[in-house]
Amino acid sequence: MTRIALLISAGAALAIAMPVQAAAPTDPQIAHIAYTAGNLDVEAGKQALKMSHNAMVRDFAQQMIRDHEAVNAKALALVKKLHVTPEANPTSASLTKSADAERAKLAKLSGAAFDRAYIDNEVAFHKTVNGALASTLIPSAHNPELKSLLETGLTLFKEHQMHAEQVAAKLK
Repeated sequence: MTRIALLISAGAALAIAMPVQAAAPTDPQIAHIAYTAGNLDVEAGKQALKMSHNAMVRDFAQQMIRDHEAVNAKALALVKKLHVTPEANPTSASLTKSADAERAKLAKLSGAAFDRAYIDNEVAFHKTVNGALASTLIPSAHNPELKSLLETGLTLFKEHQMHAEQVAAKLK
């Protein structure tokens, strides 16, 4: 699968889904979107640990699991503290559908082909999520603690994107 196709499939999740919502997302919807995106990357990392034998890819996958689980734990603690129930929405549903399809495609690959496709998808996924955080989710967040958590996440996820790009360059 080419990098452009990966960008389109990952980008479709947020770039197309964000306009589906008639208005800017609410804080409960933002919490659900952010948690969903993190959880999907945890699932992708777990798939990579099951399928890859490449040390760089496995290290990256372990970092994704560790970091995204930590951010999601902070998000869950925050919504509990604020007495907010995350609200399912079209963006979360689209993210999940797209990620499920991508994991199914990756499951049919093995070896170096899997490693390249997984890392290329991680680059595309982080670009998409980072763009949505910066352009839509952070500006739309009303609660200052939620906004702060999203900003902290964006900083970390930009590092993830750079790390994924470095691994991708080494795999080529």
